Amino acid sequence: MKKILTIMLVAALAMTAVFANGSSEESATVSTDGSTSMEQVILSLAEQYMTDNENVNVTYNPTGSGTGITAALEGRCDIGLSSRALKESEIADGLTQTIVALDGIAIIVNPDNTISDLSIDQISGLYTGAIKNWSEIGGPDAPVVPIGREAGSGTRDGFESITGTEDACLYSQELTSTGAVITAVSQNPGAIGYASLASNLDDVKVVTVEGVAPSEETVKSGEYKIQRPFVFATLTNTPLSEAAQAFFDYCVSPEAAPIIAGAGAVPVNE
Repeated sequence: MKKILTIMLVAALAMTAVFANGSSEESATVSTDGSTSMEQVILSLAEQYMTDNENVNVTYNPTGSGTGITAALEGRCDIGLSSRALKESEIADGLTQTIVALDGIAIIVNPDNTISDLSIDQISGLYTGAIKNWSEIGGPDAPVVPIGREAGSGTRDGFESITGTEDACLYSQELTSTGAVITAVSQNPGAIGYASLASNLDDVKVVTVEGVAPSEETVKSGEYKIQRPFVFATLTNTPLSEAAQAFFDYCVSPEAAPIIAGAGAVPVNE
């Protein structure tokens, strides 16, 4: 009898704790998967949303744009994250793209490199091997070491399409995350790389492109030419769950604009 009373008391205390917290609802999960360049943006949005909505858990799997798009298409996540526009074939397969923000792709070199500005033609030459030594364009006497992202990366797709270097880049290293590219460039005096403007670029030197520095203002105005969209990819004919739709609506609302800007990207809905 004593044991039964003890169990009943524990149960009563548990119920009291639930009601004291204001809700007995179970947590809902919203899953996102994809672009590593969108990491700061999606984590900042998720953190604020979860602070405001205690019964929601937003997860992020940093797998790269191509994998995130596939995960959305196969229903393995609620929202696929892509740092490039969806291809016509991906839309035809059943995906809808929603542009959440714009992002500049920063061109980065080692901090010891004396180069401070590059033209798009020079960037193309540095990556295709037409320019093999930095001294050819007024820089130090050092071999050019082109570093980039792996095939399927939205950042790589955006960079190569804008610079006209698709299938022509002679990469010394192809790395699987934006952070890895930044680290590699910071450690190699002859390196050049590209990375999302929304990333932490403190350890590298960001060069201007044709005299224009990447910033929220120059990306928004179109003056900075190397830019791309940050995209949410969702199934066209399958509605999101109630929790996922609510998070989606928050991310594309003017309310989220300061969060996106604070994460280094350019909001499109203000």
